[in-house]
Amino acid sequence: MNSQNNPLLKELNGTIRLGELFCGPGGIGLGATLACVNGLKFDHIWATDYDKDTCKTYKSNLHPKEVICEDIRKLNFENILKKHGNIDCLTFGFPCNDFSSVGEQKGLDGSFGALYQYCVNALNVFKPKFFVAENVSGLKNANDGTAFSHILQAFQNTGYKIYPNLYCFETYGIPQKRHRIIIVGIRNDIDLTFKIPSNVPYKNIDNSVKTALKDIPRNVANNEKTVQSDKVIERLKYIKEGENAFTANLPPELQLNVKGAKISQIYKRLKSDEPSYTITGSGGGGTHVYHYKENRALTNRERARLQTFTDDFVFYGTKESVRKQIGMAVPPKGIKIIFEALLNCIIGNDYETMEAKV
Repeated sequence: MNSQNNPLLKELNGTIRLGELFCGPGGIGLGATLACVNGLKFDHIWATDYDKDTCKTYKSNLHPKEVICEDIRKLNFENILKKHGNIDCLTFGFPCNDFSSVGEQKGLDGSFGALYQYCVNALNVFKPKFFVAENVSGLKNANDGTAFSHILQAFQNTGYKIYPNLYCFETYGIPQKRHRIIIVGIRNDIDLTFKIPSNVPYKNIDNSVKTALKDIPRNVANNEKTVQSDKVIERLKYIKEGENAFTANLPPELQLNVKGAKISQIYKRLKSDEPSYTITGSGGGGTHVYHYKENRALTNRERARLQTFTDDFVFYGTKESVRKQIGMAVPPKGIKIIFEALLNCIIGNDYETMEAKV
């Protein structure tokens, strides 16, 4: 890495100081840890979240200088700035509950929808060189399509060039059909243009469920199996790969008396030769995600594999808490690709790019 003709590289001195809001268990954080280009890498300074188990998971695995376990509405950003100094990059996976295609879709009118404003406030206080924001694909359609443009404009107004894109992570070699909007921001006074990393280099990767779930170490953490009832086991015997409780040919005594759920993921088996469907934090009523062959729900470690967490990444809390943490996270190896594109952009390296899809 030659910084002689690159004042930005000289200022960074090999390290991008990272702060995170809504950090979750560390999907984005682990992605940053895995990303390193020409010696330029990220250094975790601080992270915030409101959930105690999530904070313990993040701190124990990523070892930032501080994890602040507090509701963002109670945080004092100025105090964090005084304590830890400037950061170079701010990341935030602001809550998606009100933008998700699953649920009431309240958008900006919901209790979670307006929390993006705290990210805007943080950008105004910390003024990082870069930011990386994440949300669900449903953000595009919230409030009849106005929420997305409203949020993008708010980020721009803080002094950033923004580069949003809908990333379909299964096209980047991730073993899961997970679609997320990622917004990269570069401060206006920095003469850089971010380009979307192409998915072409990843098209020949085997990202099937079968490959992702193979060779899990026997004593790895978070791999306890769920005890299935006899009736659930019997029901699963009739459900083939890719089928659910409503599309399978079940005998009457094993059918579910629920209307309007023909495309539901309830008791849906994975398909062994494809990426999985989207892993969520839910688990009740047959939504645990079910093994393509064995008559059982996936373990949390198997869910973590489909999210591309490394096997040495340990989640803390009850089994239900861990399931929620994994389901709410961003695939680390997916976000790693975006971070590496940003690093290449900063260094001035060429990399394969594609047009944005938003």
